[in-house]
Amino acid sequence: MTIEDEALLAEQIAYYRARAPEYDRVYAEREDLRQLLTEVDGLPITGDVLELACGTGQWTRVLAARARSVTAVDSSPEVLEIARERAAFANVRFAPADVFDWQPPRRYDTVFFAFWLSHVPLSRLGAFWDTVASALAPHGRAVFVDEGPAEVTPEEVASKVRRLDDGRRFRIEKVLHSPDTLTDRLAALGWSADVRPRGDFVVGVARPTPMPTTVP
Repeated sequence: MTIEDEALLAEQIAYYRARAPEYDRVYAEREDLRQLLTEVDGLPITGDVLELACGTGQWTRVLAARARSVTAVDSSPEVLEIARERAAFANVRFAPADVFDWQPPRRYDTVFFAFWLSHVPLSRLGAFWDTVASALAPHGRAVFVDEGPAEVTPEEVASKVRRLDDGRRFRIEKVLHSPDTLTDRLAALGWSADVRPRGDFVVGVARPTPMPTTVP
């Protein structure tokens, strides 16, 4: 990862920590986001679930209703405090950790992440999906939702400055993948993926591609 990428990721972490009290406003304001939450029922989310970058627990809450257990990871103690209140269920545990530096201690049937993949720099895409693969049990699946490329052309990076209520400004950069482009990128990384548009969003399910069996 480049020095520029490291600086950007550090700024994004600082932004989401500072934005924790304001974060849920977007769910209150956007009907399409609230509708997207209901799509979990139609996704192959089963067994023990690892949720990466869980944020304030909007998705943790609905995952808990389908999973045997949920382990929710995020680097921000501020959002985890909110998530613990929102998803205070017996089958949910929270783990404070930076996804880029964290290694899963066990394997899971499902690895889930919402609105996180677009924050992964292209230079870290391969390493991130290696982490996902290391967290999956045999026959497990990665399931994700994210923003689609509505505002930019495929493979383009959307860079913007976001302002908090108190006036602080943070630089945010997102890679908004089109379904076809993301499917091809994942294939190149050794994954078989089904990525589909859902309005302004994308929803995907991916599995590691089995290695071919060699015959002596």
